[in-house]
Amino acid sequence: MAMADGSFRVEVAHDHLRKLANASPVQAVCELVWNSLDADATRVDVDVDRGELGMLSVSVRDNGHGFTHEEARALFGKVGGSWKRHGAKSKRKSRVLHGKEGKGRLKALALGRVADWIVRYRDEAGNLMGFKMTLVKDALVDVEISAPEPAEPALGTGVEVTISELEKQFKSLEAERAVPDFSSVFAIYLKNYRDAEIFFDGERLDPEANIASSDTISLDPIEADGGPHHVVLEVIQWNSAPERSIFLCGKDGFPFARIAPKFHTTGYVFSAYLKSAYVDRLQERGAIDLAEMDAAMADAVDQASEAIQVHFKEASTAKARSEIERWKEERSYPYEAEPTTKVETAERQVFDILALTVNKHLSDFSQQSAKGRAFQMRMLRQAIERGPDELQTILTQVLDLPRSTINEFAKLLEEADLANVIRASKMVADRLSFLSGIEQLLYEPQTRGLLKERSQLHRMIAEGNTWIFGEEFGLTVDDKGLTEVLRKHRSMIGDDTIIDAPVKRIDGSVGVVDLMLSRSVPRNRPEEREHLVVELKRPSVVIGPKELTQVESYAFAIANDERFRDLDTRWVFWAVSNDIDEHARRRARQEGSPSGRVFKDGPIEIWVKAWSEVLSDAKGRMRFVQDNLKSNVDDDAALNYLKKTYAKYLEGIADDAAPDAASASVDAENASEG
Repeated sequence: MAMADGSFRVEVAHDHLRKLANASPVQAVCELVWNSLDADATRVDVDVDRGELGMLSVSVRDNGHGFTHEEARALFGKVGGSWKRHGAKSKRKSRVLHGKEGKGRLKALALGRVADWIVRYRDEAGNLMGFKMTLVKDALVDVEISAPEPAEPALGTGVEVTISELEKQFKSLEAERAVPDFSSVFAIYLKNYRDAEIFFDGERLDPEANIASSDTISLDPIEADGGPHHVVLEVIQWNSAPERSIFLCGKDGFPFARIAPKFHTTGYVFSAYLKSAYVDRLQERGAIDLAEMDAAMADAVDQASEAIQVHFKEASTAKARSEIERWKEERSYPYEAEPTTKVETAERQVFDILALTVNKHLSDFSQQSAKGRAFQMRMLRQAIERGPDELQTILTQVLDLPRSTINEFAKLLEEADLANVIRASKMVADRLSFLSGIEQLLYEPQTRGLLKERSQLHRMIAEGNTWIFGEEFGLTVDDKGLTEVLRKHRSMIGDDTIIDAPVKRIDGSVGVVDLMLSRSVPRNRPEEREHLVVELKRPSVVIGPKELTQVESYAFAIANDERFRDLDTRWVFWAVSNDIDEHARRRARQEGSPSGRVFKDGPIEIWVKAWSEVLSDAKGRMRFVQDNLKSNVDDDAALNYLKKTYAKYLEGIADDAAPDAASASVDAENASEG
């Protein structure tokens, strides 16, 4: 090419040109690529020339029709009045045009100090001609241009723009970042014009290969400027991570402006394309750069933003449901039946949040065997039931989750008071199961006569289940001194009675012995004592006058023992069997006395009950607690807090959480994103 042999001046103020020459590196290169596509190029190459010290230059090369030497002055001589305005199509392929007002070429100087254009075109006689143009940032109003001369025929028509003396090393133009970012910009164009290809450092942009999903959403029409103008939103979710963007596009779907969204979509990277003829109107008026200040356009962008958030919340819901269903199918999910109460629903939701978050943070969780995953899920369920301390230990020491995630779950349980609700619910459920088991043990024909089961019943009650006789007896401790006193006076009720010790296994031919457990009940003051003594009569014994007399004599002797005589001590004796006779029933139904109490004198109480009454009373107490837990969850802020936090993690897995999920706080999501 010949050296510059001429120049002309741009008809606009120098300081205005400097403003036009500002752009991000990606935006600057995109403007040059759009110019190539508007010139009907079927191939555009973007190349970054690198040396030992890094980037040296950036070039954009195409095989479009170029422009003539005569057109150069019109294209570069002034800003505004571009031939591309007012819905014009490209000269040969009738493509929708992107450029506007001739500003795009000036963006090249956002990359470096010098921009050179090498242009090849065909003159009226069909000859391939070429010339060179140069813009220098220091003298923006002066355009150097060489005289046209014949070009090498093998090269064909096209334009090559090279920007040198770069402002800095642009990380955004490294291929691993630039390729997905450029793909998001040109996705719709390349989908509509299959004959166009764009390459970055030799790698062809293939947006469709990077698309995870694509969905179209209809929005309200824009009524301004002769409307209604229909509005369609196309949302593309990407596999890799370009910048999240909302593009303002004409009705044909080509972006004229790019807006950074003011919200977060945790776990999703996307490009959204708002398509409307109203955007074409803004483009034609030269107002597209101020689109966000246009009231009608701003309303459409707000509606699009809300639609995008709802879209990805629904996607999160579907993804989470799918994951949970997979766990259920492989039987690693630690719950079998569906929740039937508000408390169970709350616990299940907390578990789902936790399990899905662990699955997100730990790649091994989803890759391990179903058996291994089932073990970890059981561990997570137990941690939730035991409260925040146990949960923190599991999440920190076993699963090694990020500290921020651990703190989120601790807050979830503590602030909503869900830990107490879940623990209490678990306790009630366990106790009801315990009562059902005892009922079977006592009344099922195949178990009621077996000694082994009878001895196991004794120890099960003695070891933490004395609540069965009343909640006041739920916190009891072993008392060796009391046991020795009971043994001293054992002869009154039979020397074969086993007192607070496991019964050795004997075969079925031997009669079932009586059992006795003794517990010391804590009182308000240390000098006060209360003792619970329960005699479990053998199943064949029906409690009657003889048994009542034995228990009374035994109780009086124990209470008057020299070791307890002068102490502030309350005594409660129980005699329990499968059945009691009419005499004992009358004694147990005395007017003015609670059902079951046959004697009260000062600190001594004696009670007699059938197992059926004991179990029925215990079940009634547990049902009462269970009903109150349900009521507390209904009336309390616990579930509301859960739903808000739940939406942040799962976006509405449970149907009753969905409304809150849809309105979850954007600020909370921003905090999660950091």
